[in-house]
Amino acid sequence: MNIGILIPGFSSDEDDWAIPVQQHLARVLAARDEVRVLALRYPHRRDRYLIYGAEVHSLGVGAWTRGGRRLALWRSAIALIRRLHRETPFDVLHAMWADEAGLIAAWAGRSLRVPVVVSVAGGEVARLPEIGYGLQNSAFSRWTVGQALRGADQVIAACTYARQQIAACGYDLPDNRIDIIPLGVDTQLFSPSTLPPEPRHLIHAASLVGVKDQTTLLRALAQIPGATLDVIGDGPERPRLTALAETLGVAGRVRFLGAIPHLQTPAHYRRAALHVITSRHEGQGMVTVEAAACGVPTVSTAVGIVPDYPDIGMTVPVGDHEALAGAIRDLLDNPVRRSTLADSALRLARERLTIERTADDLRRVYDEVVGKRRS
Repeated sequence: MNIGILIPGFSSDEDDWAIPVQQHLARVLAARDEVRVLALRYPHRRDRYLIYGAEVHSLGVGAWTRGGRRLALWRSAIALIRRLHRETPFDVLHAMWADEAGLIAAWAGRSLRVPVVVSVAGGEVARLPEIGYGLQNSAFSRWTVGQALRGADQVIAACTYARQQIAACGYDLPDNRIDIIPLGVDTQLFSPSTLPPEPRHLIHAASLVGVKDQTTLLRALAQIPGATLDVIGDGPERPRLTALAETLGVAGRVRFLGAIPHLQTPAHYRRAALHVITSRHEGQGMVTVEAAACGVPTVSTAVGIVPDYPDIGMTVPVGDHEALAGAIRDLLDNPVRRSTLADSALRLARERLTIERTADDLRRVYDEVVGKRRS
């Protein structure tokens, strides 16, 4: 099958983990299929190159292109799709975000009579105006997402929460046009340690931005005696969060590690007894699956993938630091229960949340949409 993948940004080379799961997925798909990736905004160069057998076409447009230049990007991307289709016809186009990538795929697919799959990946169906997060805050972005979702032959959500958000935003799609397919991990890279974790050590991996709500995380930590926390990630909230840690008296128990190279992250997961997510919105939460594959269960707010899989962890209400602290304490104070949950999380990751399983599930969707077009 000849697959065209549209994505906002992709790796500039095999050592550049711009969006790690997408590089893993392209590698696995390209092992059996012809894969051409159109990277709309990153890398910041116009180029054609190979990564793990996938042919990447970068348009070299900056991330902050807006207005008329955005429309020029769309026209350029559609022209490139048409040219590549003339060279070797696409069987399917798959947009990995339901924003401009999805809109471009939908418009190009309609004109070329190529079936289109669109994945909801993050903030496309979120609206949190108090922190300025989510494409649903903008009328133009709502229209763009609508063009993507309504123009797709099939829509993919990573979890039930994301599927519910599609409906909550008013995109009235029939049930049979939405599949739930989580993004899996490379279980060769993400694997458990032979050593036990540090018994009261927590890990949190996320950008330091408002939607990840590390404020709730730090307030919970202040209620968990003896617990330590590593925070992987960076962002504009870091100065405020370090100051808050001082105010709460937990600065000595928190390490803000900044951005960690992708290949080094498994070692950090393996040290932890628990992984913690405090997000106000998640399209999935890849970090949950990465932690599970390392044998680390998650305590999460009730967003993303964790509500779908009780074997992977526990959920608490968004923004409730007392409930979060209570759930973490319950597991840290009960090593047998925590160990049982760690085992079930690892088993689930290996059986149902591998990158190979994701690729197989996507191939099934591709076969279905292609078959419908041909019938």
